[in-house]
Amino acid sequence: MVGFHDGAGEPENADVGGGEVYPAGNFTIPVVAEDEHVTGSAVAEEVAGGQDEVGVDEYAGAVAGWGVDPYQRRQHSYDNAMSDSVSVSTYSGRLRRAQELCSRRGLAGLVLGPGEQLAYLTGLRFDTHERFSALVVPAVGEIRLVLPVVDRDVTPEERLEIKVETWVDGSSPYDLVPTGRIGVGAELVASHVLRLMPGRELVSATEVLAELFVSKEKLELEELRRAGKAIDRVHAQVPQLLRPGRTERKVAADLSRLILEEHEKVDFVIVGSGPNGANPHHEFSDRILGLGDMVVVDIGGSLQSGYHSDCTRTYVVGGPGAVPRMYRVLYDAQAAAVRTVRPGVTAESVDAAAREVISAAGFGEFFIHRTGHGIGLSLHEEPFIVAGNTMELLPGMAFSVEPGIYIPGKCGARIEDIVAVTEDGCELMNNRPRELL
Repeated sequence: MVGFHDGAGEPENADVGGGEVYPAGNFTIPVVAEDEHVTGSAVAEEVAGGQDEVGVDEYAGAVAGWGVDPYQRRQHSYDNAMSDSVSVSTYSGRLRRAQELCSRRGLAGLVLGPGEQLAYLTGLRFDTHERFSALVVPAVGEIRLVLPVVDRDVTPEERLEIKVETWVDGSSPYDLVPTGRIGVGAELVASHVLRLMPGRELVSATEVLAELFVSKEKLELEELRRAGKAIDRVHAQVPQLLRPGRTERKVAADLSRLILEEHEKVDFVIVGSGPNGANPHHEFSDRILGLGDMVVVDIGGSLQSGYHSDCTRTYVVGGPGAVPRMYRVLYDAQAAAVRTVRPGVTAESVDAAAREVISAAGFGEFFIHRTGHGIGLSLHEEPFIVAGNTMELLPGMAFSVEPGIYIPGKCGARIEDIVAVTEDGCELMNNRPRELL
């Protein structure tokens, strides 16, 4: 999925399930036949699409509801308990490293609200309310989980040796947080941050925790592989959903149901047809699909473990005819970026690899976002694949590679895969065909 910080195409042994490994420089794609009808300067003329006037009457003006709550979570007991897939020793090691990082960074401790950061360190998942709830990780000393007494049933695994401190209305839970220089987690709401300010120097905990999150452990990579396979299975069913006369909303409803069959939760659904595809953050609308429309489909969900999928493909209603030049350029740009991924390369170098191909072809002004973002328990995290990010890639880092070209008022196209850095290149977590479908 695009965020602003700021078939063909597959190897012969590719499996739709994902997990193909590409040493640096060995990611190849077939040459797409030149479309003789397209010239380099004729941007407006080279985009296939447009509303088909022979729409199905009964769909005209119809407003299809989702039919399901796309953000619902199927009920499982793990919501208030440690994930069964991660050992106690793993969580203990993460907590210990967090304390070591605090000492190294000159922090008195960390204060993390309910969310991905807290879940990564403890396995605990619970909904936050207006009352103060936080994991307090001091540089030295006892780790505490501070909860309102109404949430006392949220209990960490005993072997983690986390002390639970409950508080009642009328008392001040903020006194349970160390004074001094404190790293504040991204999920802690602003009202609590303001109340922590007296007597403390507050800094972001995100950079500190990035050292823990940024290189994924073996089990985490396996979860990302599972997520990649799950969303690939959904993308495999997209072509049959994109029929003339259907609305983006109806397609999105179908995709939501399909994602829930493969995931615990729907994270997002983008169905951008025709000119709507030129908006990277378009979700869906009542626009009716027309024969020949280009459609950007960007979808993702969360597994029960909390790890996310995220994959984009571009389709043509009724199937592609001549491949537009803009798409051939995008195809080459995404492949160039993937080939660049290996240990020691900077995040901005991957962005530059895609951007150079697109700019050289005259489409630079239409590539308006970064090339990628890290992924794990958070949908967007470091490393951000963007100009100016000099972070060097390390084995285990996982992130999206998703260049796009967006022609205002005409159409858009994007190709997105999740990759994981290996010792000598990268592993692709998504393996659906990347050509225009």
